[in-house]
Amino acid sequence: MKAPLPAADVALSSLRPPLVTLRGAGVCYGPTRALQAVNLVLRRGDRLALVGANGSGKTTLLRLLHGPSGLTAAAQVQGERTGHALLPEQRPCRAAMLHQRPFLLNLGVRWNVLVGLWLQRVPAAERQGRCQRALERVGLASLAGRRARELSGGQQQRLALARAWALTPDILFLDEPTASLDPGAKREVEALIGEFAADGVTVVMSTHNLGQAKRLATRVAYLEAGRLLADLPADRFFRGDELPEQARQFLKGELPWTT
Repeated sequence: MKAPLPAADVALSSLRPPLVTLRGAGVCYGPTRALQAVNLVLRRGDRLALVGANGSGKTTLLRLLHGPSGLTAAAQVQGERTGHALLPEQRPCRAAMLHQRPFLLNLGVRWNVLVGLWLQRVPAAERQGRCQRALERVGLASLAGRRARELSGGQQQRLALARAWALTPDILFLDEPTASLDPGAKREVEALIGEFAADGVTVVMSTHNLGQAKRLATRVAYLEAGRLLADLPADRFFRGDELPEQARQFLKGELPWTT
């Protein structure tokens, strides 16, 4: 895995134009408030880890950042979500999202990537080359003809990363990307995430593993009961002295279990 961004680069990220901005954003499922009054800015170069207990709103926030269409039909979105329609190079911002259990078609490994490219209207002349490069990038080129659902859990997550990377996203949203993986597979997936981030992809991930947040994130945001209570550079978050009491207690309770 490539080294974390130096402090100067983290500071520079805060000066870049926002990719996504939430102002007073909330999400309700009927009478249940999944998110309340969230203010958050996501910029190019960010590596943001969302942490908090189960039910704190991490997955809902990921889906809202990705776009309201990623939420279920029952969700009611409040407040404001804005995204820059064009990046400085005058093209739309591209985003991809990976779920904890990746959805894979009951097809071969290669076809899972090719169908994703087709759905995103990538020109036919580019698809084979992009697919091959993506599978090579994640170490699955030799398994291109195998059925995707025959792969191990770690291989399936790497395939999902390949499918996302083939789309050349500016932002990659990850929901607990290593939660069900063994230690070896977890290291492989973390290494790929670190490489993508080092290549300039903005990464936003939810995780229960604070050790993982330390390794991969430059920013850490803490959620509790649908509220965003802290959003700090990773080194200041883990120092703990600027956190509200709830976040400090969470940090003390989780650190021994997340090496």
